[in-house]
Amino acid sequence: MALKEIGDDYDYVLIDCPPALNLITVNALTAADAVMIPMQCEYYALEGLSDLVNTIKKVRAHLNPGLEIEGLLRTMFDNRNTLAQQVSGELAQHFGDKLYRTVIPRNIRLAEAPSYGVPVLFYDKTSKGALAYLALAGEIINRAVADNNPNKNIGAVVNG
Repeated sequence: MALKEIGDDYDYVLIDCPPALNLITVNALTAADAVMIPMQCEYYALEGLSDLVNTIKKVRAHLNPGLEIEGLLRTMFDNRNTLAQQVSGELAQHFGDKLYRTVIPRNIRLAEAPSYGVPVLFYDKTSKGALAYLALAGEIINRAVADNNPNKNIGAVVNG
């Protein structure tokens, strides 16, 4: 309800949810237009993804029929890791164009920024992690323009 009242004042509203599928996450999914699923390319994250997709289907069926998966974001990605590459391939095969092209790398500057109490763009705007998040922002905007829907609330669900 509160988001509907202010929704016209913003182009995007991101709701960062805890990694658990609890009441907070269900409420966010009920309020959101779409879901961005950040995920590490690891085995257990795939299992959690299956549970999350089932929860999204249930929310769509009972609480929010317009809810859709906007995209999956590969995070903490290490290209040298064979398992990460395999999981990434499975995501691409299963989710196709729902998988963001942007990949957020495992990056020490991303890990350090919260300990200084600042976003990575203030901490080190030239780091690989910061540049990846800027690329993601561009990709999100480009998708919205291509879909002719520039004003979409995205609920970010952290999985893993």
